Amino acid sequence: MRSILAVSILATAAFLSACASQEKAPEKPAAAPAPAPAAAAPAAPKLQCWNGDVGAFQEVGTKATIAGVAVECKPTADGKAAQWMGVKK
Repeated sequence: MRSILAVSILATAAFLSACASQEKAPEKPAAAPAPAPAAAAPAAPKLQCWNGDVGAFQEVGTKATIAGVAVECKPTADGKAAQWMGVKK
């Protein structure tokens, strides 16, 4: 039991002395020049809905019958995606 305690004390001491003897971190390098502004931002991807019956994406506004239900591909409220919504009669 004493040997385990002695080994753990020596290991802790060795670890702490190794941490204390490390050099300071090098100073940060000079900031890189700012990149040139892009000519145009990339176009946002078109919103689409996946139609598993057809096995392809379909554009917003497309009406289809999926699994026997009449649906329409509509954008979500936040405008970031699209989803199939039931067609209102």
